[in-house]
Amino acid sequence: MTATLPEARPGKTWWRRPWLAPLALLVAAFLAFSVPPYLTLDPAQSRVPAPPGFAAHYWFLVGHILFGSIAIIGVILQVWPWLRRTHPIVHRRVGRVYVFGGAIPSALMALIVAPFNTFGPAAGVFNVAGALLWLGFTIAGFRATRQRRYADHRKWMIRSFAMTMNTLLSRVYAPLAFLGLRPFYPDQASLIQAASTLSGTMSLLSLLLLSQWWLDRKPKPAIAR
Repeated sequence: MTATLPEARPGKTWWRRPWLAPLALLVAAFLAFSVPPYLTLDPAQSRVPAPPGFAAHYWFLVGHILFGSIAIIGVILQVWPWLRRTHPIVHRRVGRVYVFGGAIPSALMALIVAPFNTFGPAAGVFNVAGALLWLGFTIAGFRATRQRRYADHRKWMIRSFAMTMNTLLSRVYAPLAFLGLRPFYPDQASLIQAASTLSGTMSLLSLLLLSQWWLDRKPKPAIAR
């Protein structure tokens, strides 16, 4: 399996992609903060309240987070030019793990837990939309590479990469949304719902627009495998 961003030329050094190392560090910090409470398998440590009457919610949430962690680590490796250039077999195997051991199961479990979120119906709608897009982009990218449509594969996997970053970016936007909306929502519960909806909306739209901008700005022909 191959994926994602354009092939690096052998002569290019790391500083030609200055965004990759900061992104990897941001992902590491995000995982270090987000994942540990769920490794205990203790529902009392969950940062997402379970909805009444849905006892299995916690376990689907844990699955979503753990599979999502595999996906976000895998996709960082997939966009690493050195790995793709020097170890193409590893690159393909990591790609399969990303698809079947990360993105697809995580997106499916997100579809289960997202409608029951405690941050309001609008936030739930955007969470479901993000999961559906992630699932659809990933499956389309995998099908394209199986059919040797490598140019289409690259396009779909760039979009899948973008959706992998959806939760992370929404967490980045969340403090800004809280600060911006606080004067308009004196009630804490209303503020949380409004800020969650705004940060989720901004994240989803930003990533869709950014991925399309990348595709339009950096066209590259298919590479024979």
